[in-house]
Amino acid sequence: MRFGDHPPYSHAWAALLLRILVGWVFLTEGIQKFLFPVALGYGRFEKIGIPYPHVSAPFVGVVEIACGILLLVGLATRFAVVPLLIDISVAIATTKVPILLHQGFWPAMHEARVDFCMLLGLIAILCIGGGQISCDAKRFMGGE
Repeated sequence: MRFGDHPPYSHAWAALLLRILVGWVFLTEGIQKFLFPVALGYGRFEKIGIPYPHVSAPFVGVVEIACGILLLVGLATRFAVVPLLIDISVAIATTKVPILLHQGFWPAMHEARVDFCMLLGLIAILCIGGGQISCDAKRFMGGE
């Protein structure tokens, strides 16, 4: 192997690590919407003006849990990314844009760092799919 060559399966491991990173954040955030409903579930949704917070917060929590698990195992990976892209876009629009408008660029960038990482991670997963170490690969490649 020459300098700069990638070892076998390096892209497969990179896709797996990216899926774990993004999936774990959404899974744990979804769970917290149920564990801490006033601070992170319906109470937070009500505070930021999301309609029907007693319905929308649990719905979003279920979506984050289900899609986070799908990303972790790499099953229906690209399908799971779509609702999470909507989720993170709404989160940025409702919580980070107001900070930008009222407090300025740097406070908004500080508060939005995880959101933007999740957004870019989701876009990357949408582009590359689940990778070779995923249930999708096993399903579509006959278990290879």
